[in-house]
Amino acid sequence: MEEIAKALALKTEIDALRPIDKEQEDRIMQKFRLDWNYHSNHLEGNSLTYGETKALILFGITAQGKPLKDTLEITGHNEAINWVIDLVKMERPLTESFIRELHSLLLQDSYKESKNADGVIVPRKISAGKYKTTTNHVETITGEIFYFATPEETPAKMFDLLNWYNEKIKEKDVNPILIAAEFHYRFIRIHPFDDGNGRTARILMNFILMQFGFPPVIIKTEDKANYFAALQLADAGNIEAFITYIANNLIWSLEIMITGAKGENIAEDDDLDKEITLLEQRLNFFDKKNIPKKHTIEKNFIEYFVFFLVEKTFTINFKFDRLYEESNFCIQLGNKMNYLNSENYLDFLKSNFDKIFENKELTFQYSFKNLKKLKLNESYFFSNFEVKFLHSYLQIKLNGRDYLQVEYQKNKVEEEIKKIIKNEIKRHKIFIELKISETEMR
Repeated sequence: MEEIAKALALKTEIDALRPIDKEQEDRIMQKFRLDWNYHSNHLEGNSLTYGETKALILFGITAQGKPLKDTLEITGHNEAINWVIDLVKMERPLTESFIRELHSLLLQDSYKESKNADGVIVPRKISAGKYKTTTNHVETITGEIFYFATPEETPAKMFDLLNWYNEKIKEKDVNPILIAAEFHYRFIRIHPFDDGNGRTARILMNFILMQFGFPPVIIKTEDKANYFAALQLADAGNIEAFITYIANNLIWSLEIMITGAKGENIAEDDDLDKEITLLEQRLNFFDKKNIPKKHTIEKNFIEYFVFFLVEKTFTINFKFDRLYEESNFCIQLGNKMNYLNSENYLDFLKSNFDKIFENKELTFQYSFKNLKKLKLNESYFFSNFEVKFLHSYLQIKLNGRDYLQVEYQKNKVEEEIKKIIKNEIKRHKIFIELKISETEMR
């Protein structure tokens, strides 16, 4: 697999940089811990924002107006991660007792809503660290039941899983990426606990990777659909699709680690604590000595930015056109969607730029419909940008979510746009690969 080969090559590059300066290594691991705590819990429905998660872990600040359960989930998860990191250093083997102890730290005794025999939703106590005592099969969106191991089967299946793992790590040409990804999937298929199986699976996967000197894999909450789609492909017999998905995400972690090991900046835009930053900005207005000066938006700069962003986005997406039966590019002005092509979109921008500048916003979209030669129901991929030109910075919302805020500086803007385009390319390639794998399994 190309992705695994790339990940192994990056791992070799990291090994060449070792030993990593302790301060740099601590900084790298802090970023991984914050991302890991936020995303892994948010995937399971935790309501704390990234900023609230960061404030809780770094400063012990509890989010106001949020359920106590959500705060306890984050603190328990962080405690479990720190425990696992320490055990990696101690070279502790992976055993069933290890897994139960991890689950106890992660979950602690709690309650979960579930349906009783009469279909009524009632609270049910979850015993942390103990295998399930009732079935936890799930109903799929089609109404079918997806079956995990029964409570009676669970102990034997967990015994078999650990035997499989211990045999695999003894192999001469052991590949930790394959083992970690498959362990994650096999664990999920058992679903040994009443709750917390997803979070436990991701921690165990990362424990295996870290034992072999890899950084942890972070499954981001905005990539939830692709994560679940890869798991579903594995359910259908295509475990390679899930392994490829994990390898792709591991590459991101490896690149972050290499950047940090070199002493370079590892901060990303979605690391920014947007809510706290905005509050700080508002509080600054009360400091009379530090009242920020209002910036005027330079028309020439906005014009340059608009053309740079749109042209880069169009050029990259245009390369995917030949893979689809249909594609469209449109720019919205007011309530009207203007459908354009490679020959006229720049002319349209030039003739309508004054309106864009006057409205202080720009919305455009590249859409794709139905991959060629795949016998699937209709499939769509969208890359949608909403840009607002504010006083001191511009704000870009990508595919319906806040993506970044960046000051009006040419170098900063160009750098951030290139990052966005790179992430969109990755997202699009994963989408296509999953659709191809889905077809191959039919």
